[in-house]
Amino acid sequence: MTSASIARAPFGKLPDGTVVERVTLRGAHGFEASILPFGATLQTLLAPDRGGHCDDVVLGHDAFDGYLAQRKFFGATIGRYANRIAGARFVLDGEMVKLDANNGPNALHGGLQGFDRKLWRIAELSDEPGPALVLERESPHGEEGYPGNLQTRVTYRVRAPMELAVTFEATTDRPTYVNLTNHSFFNLDGARSGTQILDHRLTIASDHFLAVDATAIPLPGPPRPVDGTPFDFRKPTAIGARIRMNDEQLRLGRGYDHNFCLASGAGLRLAARLEAPHSGRVMELFTDQPGLQFYSGNFLDGSSAGKGDRLYRQSDALCLEPHAWPDTPNRPDFPSARLDPGQIYRRTAIYRFSTM
Repeated sequence: MTSASIARAPFGKLPDGTVVERVTLRGAHGFEASILPFGATLQTLLAPDRGGHCDDVVLGHDAFDGYLAQRKFFGATIGRYANRIAGARFVLDGEMVKLDANNGPNALHGGLQGFDRKLWRIAELSDEPGPALVLERESPHGEEGYPGNLQTRVTYRVRAPMELAVTFEATTDRPTYVNLTNHSFFNLDGARSGTQILDHRLTIASDHFLAVDATAIPLPGPPRPVDGTPFDFRKPTAIGARIRMNDEQLRLGRGYDHNFCLASGAGLRLAARLEAPHSGRVMELFTDQPGLQFYSGNFLDGSSAGKGDRLYRQSDALCLEPHAWPDTPNRPDFPSARLDPGQIYRRTAIYRFSTM
């Protein structure tokens, strides 16, 4: 389908010759999102600055080969389980489930070949209400060790005035755990700007965060209060203001890479607000998830060349990933991410852009 608000075109090829398209959803004022079925990936996101100039605000690659060459999660859909599961194993209904470890002893972002490395099927394109793309794939029983045949859908929709909504849905034929998210790296000054995000002001609607061990697994015990710590973003705070404080949690993560516990309650609610003083862009993130992983780009090390042939380095971008808390299959004290037959997993994130 090609219309005034939706366009699709070849973007690259898989090693077996399969063509991978790019689908572009266009909104008002130059706002648009381009998505790749490979990894159900947000490849570009154009948003205007305070002067009306549109720029791409997510890291990634200009050509498809960059996505194939290195697994960096730029803009990708993460599954079956976003974040980490301790020891790459858990017990489900009395049976030990062993996963593929790919982050030291732990399973990270779905394992060795997560949803971000799979080609999704374009299931639907529609113009109402707002241009939308629906992608689908079946994750077979035993993929990366996870139980159950999982039917999964991701819907990207551009909504007025300048919003991108991403909805994840899944069903299973046997009990399993599901935790899906989008892993975009944001720089509201632009992916090619050459600026860091340390002056971006961040607000997170959270009173508690999960402290972690040296392998980024949550420590035993309840969440810690953010009050009096470098993790207090309840008021707008420059990301660089406290990132180099002598704090054990900042040392372990080489910066911020922690789950913030969001207020419980049904429905979408504001989880975070990000402001870029230079460009004037503002992004508000709404979600119905219980957690938000804030990652300050600590492991961007210059080994990956991205858009505009720029080398991505530490603090060039940040991630705000709404999802279940890490390691919930091993933590009965955490909000559950279990999905049973007959249930429908449905979670939504809305990225709302404006200027200041």
